[in-house]
Amino acid sequence: MRLNIGHEPLMNRRLYLRIVLAAVIAGLAPAAYAQPPAGRGGGPPAPQVTSSELLADRRVTFRILAPQAQAIRLAAGDIPGVGQTTQLTKGENGVWAVTIGPVNPGTYRYNFNVDGVSTIDPRSPFTSESNNNVWSLLHVPGSDFADTKNVPHGAVAAVHYYSTALGTFRRMHIYTPPGYERSNGKYPVFYLLHGAGDSDDSWSSVGRAGFILDNLIAAQKAKPMIVVMPAGHIRRGAAAPGAVARTATEEFVKDFVDDVMPYVEKNYRVLTDRGKTAIAGLSMGGNHALQVGIPHLNRFAYIGVYSSGLLG
Repeated sequence: MRLNIGHEPLMNRRLYLRIVLAAVIAGLAPAAYAQPPAGRGGGPPAPQVTSSELLADRRVTFRILAPQAQAIRLAAGDIPGVGQTTQLTKGENGVWAVTIGPVNPGTYRYNFNVDGVSTIDPRSPFTSESNNNVWSLLHVPGSDFADTKNVPHGAVAAVHYYSTALGTFRRMHIYTPPGYERSNGKYPVFYLLHGAGDSDDSWSSVGRAGFILDNLIAAQKAKPMIVVMPAGHIRRGAAAPGAVARTATEEFVKDFVDDVMPYVEKNYRVLTDRGKTAIAGLSMGGNHALQVGIPHLNRFAYIGVYSSGLLG
């Protein structure tokens, strides 16, 4: 940068030079003079915490900074052998830690219980929603179909829509395959329904549906498709006077048929003929798949039911 100061008054030239000199000094100051960030109230900086940390032998260390806590447990029922009672040990720096494993490849939910209060891992950006909680996520690589690989990736979007059947806004997650945004073609559609303990977020978070589909499509084991993962639970309020009472399953079916499918067919490039439309579900979602699919066999060529009970 060049400053033209030759014709400025002496006072201005001195001011310019001071600014330039200050900028140079600030830019060249050695890092050794930089002060570490102070803790709250200007005290010493808090310890740096890494959690969860996957070790080379597939053991996993969980840590949380909680200097004032009296007891902390790891709640990780998804991880075999852990359960809800694994205790963390407090270090002198106020960091609690526990190492478990080795843990088999897969994706697992976990939380910390701090003095009786459930909390996600504040050092992990990865979360998953169940029916009534939010969990942190641990992914242990080693699964050929579920790992993140160097292949073309699709996208998973959280989509909000208004349900005319239920009179409220609802959310679903929708996967679009690699190249969808750059193409004009239409795709088969697969409606994937979650179980009673989960939410519309679960298939794409703890279930890693997007990564699995990316890998299968890249390996030519699946055709590019759009996957719709709607919310299976109905948040029911008081029925309007004179309204016909419906079960939660009946309300889900009405929302699905009247709102979910029309929204998808209007806003996404899906093939709507029967041979290109599938529905499947796990547990509660398996029952939902039956309740939607059987009365609408003219719409679905494929119905998948996994570990389902017949629930009302």
